[in-house]
Amino acid sequence: MAGKEFSVDLNKPLVFQVGHLGETYQEWVHTPILTVESPRFFKSDFMEMLTRTVWWVVPVVWLPVAFYFIRMSYIMGLTLPLVVILSVFGAFVWTFLEYCFHRFLFHLDTNSYWGNTFHYLIHGCHHKHPNDGLRLVIPPAEAAILAIMFWNLYGILFTRSTRPVMFGGGLIGYVMYDMIHYYVHHGQPTKQSIKSLKKYHLNHHFRIQNKGFGITTTLWDRVFGTLPKTKAAERSG
Repeated sequence: MAGKEFSVDLNKPLVFQVGHLGETYQEWVHTPILTVESPRFFKSDFMEMLTRTVWWVVPVVWLPVAFYFIRMSYIMGLTLPLVVILSVFGAFVWTFLEYCFHRFLFHLDTNSYWGNTFHYLIHGCHHKHPNDGLRLVIPPAEAAILAIMFWNLYGILFTRSTRPVMFGGGLIGYVMYDMIHYYVHHGQPTKQSIKSLKKYHLNHHFRIQNKGFGITTTLWDRVFGTLPKTKAAERSG
């Protein structure tokens, strides 16, 4: 695992090494290691703990929070049908945010020390170790920071009574995202729709990494022209 001027030691904590790869980082991070072992990120056991999350923590932590906020809008006077509609719409808005995060933040083209380090922490590690089941869903501490940011943003975008339900619907969308993401990596789907999502996402990892940014849906890739071609279409084209 060598760059032109630096070699990463996989037996030592990785996070503060990868920045030294410089311009060779992108090639390194997109050359996956297909083992199930979870590599060491930090020397500190506390910091290391914060980076590892089992999949079921996400619904256990965030679904109660989502329903709390949805109920808040109902208590504020929104009708039940409107609460349901806005919850679904909030989850739909998340699919767009998911696409934007994945395309424009998670796939930043970095080459500086801190840029590479940041990218590796937020997403590069997943491409380098795609079978690491403990670093696939978003850790609660990181998700909480994002949740606070979006709660404040939604305070600007929505009214006092619609803000909580839109936020709660978005949290449900986020939970669906993390659960689907985990399942397409570690599950064995039998339904054709989920099989297609698994193939679509694994194509992103192992074949065309600059396309296929959706996780829960291919909709936004279709809208913005980032849907990867099939192998058959590439051969015929």
